[in-house]
Amino acid sequence: MLRLSVAVLVCLASCAVVHHSASGVVRAQTQAAPVLVAVEGTERAVALEPVTRLREPFPFSQPINFGADARTRVMLFARGVELLPGESLSVVSADAEDADGGRHQLSVERVDRVPGFDWMCSVVVRLGDSLAGVSGDLLVGISVRGVASNRVRISLGAEARPDLGAGASLHGRLPFPSDNAWNQDISAAPVDPNSANLIASIGADTGLHPDFGTTWNGAPNGIPYVVVSGAQARVQITFTDYGDESDPGPYPVPANAPVEGGPQGTGDRHVIVIDRDNWKLYELFYAFPESGGTGWRAASGAVFDLNSNALRPAGWTSADAAGLPVFPGLVRYDEVEEVKEIRHALRFTARRTRRAYVHPARHFASSDTSPNLPPMGMRVRLKASFDISGYPPHVQVILRAMKKYGMILADNGSDWYVSGAPDPRWDDDVLRTLRTVRGSDFEVVRMGTIVTQ
Repeated sequence: MLRLSVAVLVCLASCAVVHHSASGVVRAQTQAAPVLVAVEGTERAVALEPVTRLREPFPFSQPINFGADARTRVMLFARGVELLPGESLSVVSADAEDADGGRHQLSVERVDRVPGFDWMCSVVVRLGDSLAGVSGDLLVGISVRGVASNRVRISLGAEARPDLGAGASLHGRLPFPSDNAWNQDISAAPVDPNSANLIASIGADTGLHPDFGTTWNGAPNGIPYVVVSGAQARVQITFTDYGDESDPGPYPVPANAPVEGGPQGTGDRHVIVIDRDNWKLYELFYAFPESGGTGWRAASGAVFDLNSNALRPAGWTSADAAGLPVFPGLVRYDEVEEVKEIRHALRFTARRTRRAYVHPARHFASSDTSPNLPPMGMRVRLKASFDISGYPPHVQVILRAMKKYGMILADNGSDWYVSGAPDPRWDDDVLRTLRTVRGSDFEVVRMGTIVTQ
């Protein structure tokens, strides 16, 4: 039996947010079918969780009756579920689909109008025994008099369990804690006073370049990654350049781990491994397998605890010039297509950088001290006024992330190159529409202490 300690998604939105769709939550439109309220541009439900009985996102005039037994309830919000005079709850049904495609019936226990929001009702559903042991995202839908609603996502129990393999789906699991710098919502942060000069140094008229996609020059296009289990054998790593700033091995790198640029690649040759059971990230720069993959040599390497906000020692590089992890800044197909939401900042490069870094970066890779050049770790944000409505849906997901979480400068490279993971399912023509977004469409988020030594 599921207990009240099982967690579900809590969307901390104020009643004003719900009343105005432009502030982040979709206000459902009138239509015959019921409509479940979701966070704007996503399938993520606006929901209340029964343990805390939070009074947000809507003010309630009376206590929420979740029931006295030890069952888990979720309160969803919807339009078009009002009961007619004399009708019972039997006209409303609900079900959930888990990550494996299993379907589960949910019991609808209450339907009430939300005080102050006459267009909307709260719907309390109870999770049944069939969901015991199920965790991660659920797709929930309701039906009223046989007419089905849209489906929204809630998070159930433990965090989602990533798949195994190259380019595997994380099923919405977020690397690093929610308050990590990569996962910080900077949409309302102030603009840096030197923003215009910094943007100009990267190229105000230069378009974004998606540095990922399907294939390029016969190799997968982008920075690949592989998800392994905790049982993956660990192998020794020989560091050739930055051993004094690298985390020592062994690393759980498979013999056939994907290499950036392919086996014969001559570029950065990043190798990225996620240990899903221990929730650790292993990254190598300029990596080559040795002795059939029983060992690897690399210019540098770094290990990150994905449950921690710990930074690398000040002045240390990583597999990236800025001393940052690479993986959390990648655009990934599973987020764009499966979750339809990117909940973290993205990684980008610039040709000319400053001999300086700002939080969360830990390392610089330049000798130029000009204050008008960007330091490593600088974060830019797509301007709130930028209209994304004309872009393809997949690109809109990316652009929304650039508005909410921004992009972090992580390496020297071509100007405005946005990093992502390769996947044969990408549509390269769709991704190329990003090129119409110019540097002038961005602004620099105010920086903290700039470290120059």
